[in-house]
Amino acid sequence: MKALIYKGPNIRAVENRPKPELIDPGDAIIKMLKTTICGTDLHILKGDVATCTPGRILGHEGVGVVDSVGPAVTAFHKGDHVLISCVSACGKCEYCRRGMYSHCLTGGWILGNKIDGTQAEYVRTPHADISLYPIPAGADEEALVMLSDILPTGFECGVLNGKVAPGSTVAIVGAGPIGLATLLTAQFYSPAQIIMIDLDANRLVVAKHFGATDIINSASGRAQETVMEMTQGKGVDTAIEAVGIPATFELCQQIVAAGGTIANIGVHGVPVALHLEKLWDRNISITTRLVDTVSMPMLLKSLSAKKIDAKLLITHRFKFDEILEAYDTFAHAADTKSLKVIIEAD
Repeated sequence: MKALIYKGPNIRAVENRPKPELIDPGDAIIKMLKTTICGTDLHILKGDVATCTPGRILGHEGVGVVDSVGPAVTAFHKGDHVLISCVSACGKCEYCRRGMYSHCLTGGWILGNKIDGTQAEYVRTPHADISLYPIPAGADEEALVMLSDILPTGFECGVLNGKVAPGSTVAIVGAGPIGLATLLTAQFYSPAQIIMIDLDANRLVVAKHFGATDIINSASGRAQETVMEMTQGKGVDTAIEAVGIPATFELCQQIVAAGGTIANIGVHGVPVALHLEKLWDRNISITTRLVDTVSMPMLLKSLSAKKIDAKLLITHRFKFDEILEAYDTFAHAADTKSLKVIIEAD
């Protein structure tokens, strides 16, 4: 089969690999129909994720058809259309019983990281009974790709961890796909103000269309001052970091209000300064999290009920044999105006 391979920092290639085989009784082999590229894949290509070693098939999102299942799999059968969770969970270990699927002792975020992922014609998914979701009849499978990772990540790591509440003020630093997914799901809780901050004017226009009450182009160098002007000098109740670089996390520290929360989503590959000399008496909380995907059933229902339009995030579509072009398009978003790309089976 064809697969997209991480060859080392800044090196990727499409190669022929053997079709995966069942290893454990709870495994399933999925024939991929649609996948996408995540900002985390770009972090891997930069060398920011040490657990992902050269030779790995990338990708942790997508929908497909069950090709075969191990003897312990009871919830799925050959021919079922399924949504693949970016996190694999056994459902039995200490962390899974606490709802922390991301730290499952035999799973977690392993697809496209510690084991081969979804940017291939077939993928082996461990713990299939818990890590796959049946696709309802008539559902838009393209939209469902957004539920593999980006929507639950924005919701769990940003909205829930950030304690977004009715009437609150929220700033999302980073209007890329994950920031926009956070914006969409933050509106479940009716905050009074959602401020989107980014360097990309096009993405800020999109953010306004998605429901942001205010936008700030940080290229001006006045993002902090502008937020303070908008909030009568108080800052925001929730500051969500959705990029993964020192400058954006430091901006969150500068704009959070007393008693507020900084919720980190971004993948950080270098150290970031924590300004306790300014924050020690501010009664703030700082949260970090890897998505657990425990919100996927709720998000599936919300999507089916048209409470959220996940397809808003999709801007480009490619066939699998165009995946290198898809990576170039996604990696140069400022020029291509890309958000999420869909990669379909040939």
